[in-house]
Amino acid sequence: MIERRPFDSLGGADHGWLKAKHHFSFSSYNDAKRMGWGALRVWNDDTIAAQTGFPPHPHADMEIITYVREGAISHRDSLGNDGRTVAGDVQVMSAGSGITHSEYNLESDATRIFQIWIIPDEHGRPPSWGTKPFPVGDRSGRFVVLASGIKGDADALPLRTDARVLGATLKAGETAHYTLDKRRYAYLVPAKGAVEVNGVRIDARDGAAIREETALEVKALEDAELVLVDSSP
Repeated sequence: MIERRPFDSLGGADHGWLKAKHHFSFSSYNDAKRMGWGALRVWNDDTIAAQTGFPPHPHADMEIITYVREGAISHRDSLGNDGRTVAGDVQVMSAGSGITHSEYNLESDATRIFQIWIIPDEHGRPPSWGTKPFPVGDRSGRFVVLASGIKGDADALPLRTDARVLGATLKAGETAHYTLDKRRYAYLVPAKGAVEVNGVRIDARDGAAIREETALEVKALEDAELVLVDSSP
């Protein structure tokens, strides 16, 4: 089962400095049919104006993955971490027992990110944060694991949940494959470009909610950049 969720059907908010679209219920957007997908709880598509951002605020017991699509995001937290994550790279914050952080776009142009929240397998563990570069060329024509809590995904940023976040870049006409356990939940969003997922067209920034599939064939109809989450029920 592959359900296309068109970009125009997503919830959203326009705060001036922040233009956000929500794939799942978040903040003032509440849809009982879109409360999450397996352990995936939040997928926000955010455009942050230059020299603005999120002031310090707390989180707890959530795995928060930020995928930078354009520009850069600057992070600072109560653990003393201070870092800048640029387009194509990823940061992971395991909020654990509690952490306060800020995220600002200190660049001269807008920054665009996907922010993904996944429910952890355990609560109350010490918080942590990390970032890692993932050169776009390394993902050419195939899915690469960016963040994971699954054994064997050694090169990925660590997650404290039975899930993985993957990225791929495809040229028009190229196809990438991903094997999926039929019991798991997958959610795919093209950051750029249109694709077909097992024959279902998914345009840029649409969501594809996937269940009861054992294999994904993703064909690029245009040059495309993809993010995929594979999570437990």
